[in-house]
Amino acid sequence: MPVGFTRSGQHILGSETEFGIVAVDAPDASPILTSTQAVIAYAENSGQGINRRTRWDYENESPLRDIRGFDLRRYRSGAAPVLDPNALGAANVITSSGARFYVDHAHPEYSSPETTSAWDCVVWDKAGDTVMHHAAQASGKVEGQPELKIYKNNVDGKGASYGSHENYMYPRSVDIEKVQQALIPHFVTRQIFTGAGRVGLGIAGEEPGFQISQRADYIETDISLETTLNRGIVNTRDEPHADAKKWRRLHVIINDANMSETAAYLKFGTTALLLKAVEYGVDFSDLHLIEPVKDVQRVSRDLSCTAELQFYGNKKRTAIATQREIRDRIIAGLEEHGVLDGPKAEDDRAVLELWAEILDALADDPMSTSDRLDWTAKLALINGYRARGLRWDDPRLALIDLQYTDIDPNRGLYHALVKRGRMRTLIPVEAIEHAVTCPPADTRAWLRGHLVANYSEDVLAANWDSLVLDTPAGSSRATRLILDDPKAFTAAETSGMFPCYNQATMQRENHGGFEVKNLLNTDGTTQDIAEVVKKLSAVHPERVTGLS
Repeated sequence: MPVGFTRSGQHILGSETEFGIVAVDAPDASPILTSTQAVIAYAENSGQGINRRTRWDYENESPLRDIRGFDLRRYRSGAAPVLDPNALGAANVITSSGARFYVDHAHPEYSSPETTSAWDCVVWDKAGDTVMHHAAQASGKVEGQPELKIYKNNVDGKGASYGSHENYMYPRSVDIEKVQQALIPHFVTRQIFTGAGRVGLGIAGEEPGFQISQRADYIETDISLETTLNRGIVNTRDEPHADAKKWRRLHVIINDANMSETAAYLKFGTTALLLKAVEYGVDFSDLHLIEPVKDVQRVSRDLSCTAELQFYGNKKRTAIATQREIRDRIIAGLEEHGVLDGPKAEDDRAVLELWAEILDALADDPMSTSDRLDWTAKLALINGYRARGLRWDDPRLALIDLQYTDIDPNRGLYHALVKRGRMRTLIPVEAIEHAVTCPPADTRAWLRGHLVANYSEDVLAANWDSLVLDTPAGSSRATRLILDDPKAFTAAETSGMFPCYNQATMQRENHGGFEVKNLLNTDGTTQDIAEVVKKLSAVHPERVTGLS
């Protein structure tokens, strides 16, 4: 096993999604205001009033992201940022699932808790859709606030694009150039199954037509640090939210937001497998596109998936052929090391099987995937209207594009397709409902979620890699829990520490099955935060410190 893998041999992955938001009866309402109202309403509705809500700890955040003028060094009890969690544009709540729901610029954003498989990543990503729906409902019931509609899309039709990002942790020891050599051809071509579909070509959709990806027209270079301008195929932000001596975090910004569970599962699963293959020495350097940025748009506008891309070495491949080549190399490299053997590789094997199935279907007839992929499902709906004589520039087609991404299960066209049996799903509904309020059992999110659920008044501040608790540690008036190992303080390590709280484990058989197990095995008695810290210190004494 190469140095840098987490103890289970699994990667850590997660998602961040900025949602589109519209006030139904107040179209000119500030999205910053309505996003703030949504976050506050959700927090209040879930029992986290302003006096019980955990603040976000910005101390270790990149200053590039702190553009709102917060004073990050002023602490209550020497511990937490003095930051009004209801402040306009800064509203923030950490959910009992270990996720973060907050305002990012002019959008409500959901950042999933850390997971260890593509399957779980989709589960907690889909839970974010439910969180947003609950937030919209709660906000609309507040007197004087407008009804809200929330969309899981990436464009506003006026030239702006907002992000749906993926995150993958991988060892810092891995050659970054080799990672980029693998990622560029993958990101350029994977949109044939990850694309969300878009009516309109160009930044503002000014040209009539349809394309596979919502983000394609906003990619300007191959490699870049920026996320809101000069966007790159590969983003180079170095902010691991973990031990920076050991880990990097791949921050993916080229991604479309997916309603389809199949598309999301393949998006997370294929990319995680690609990173794992690079760690094991699989070489992708010869898959070097001559015009990668132009090819992003070329693939996105090729609805037949047959356009040939030019590679160095005078080679040409279609997007489907490129994806097949990447998959074949991953299998060969990982099988050589036995990585695809055993129960821990079940998720990887499922991804590889579905990957091949979808590529074969796309090669046979792209529209045969309209019951599994977003872009073909959306195109099938739109083609039904075009058959009645509607032109591509008809605003009714743009409305269908938007309504497909409405997260309201009673209004969204994606949800209507699911109810009618025209869109397949992978994840049991019970699993998503559980993930709205419960954290993954096998990452640090377990501790974050439980502390927020049971001791929110004592959690002064939280970040991905730390928690600040309102209890003394030595000479310090507060305690910091160091969570720079995403596999620390899991359910297995903290069994019996918290009041009885059911944790579900998703056990898949033929992409189904759901079992709820009580992993804590406690008598349900309460204990104060000092007692909890004492028990945590017994598990990882090096991770329980005073505030420096």
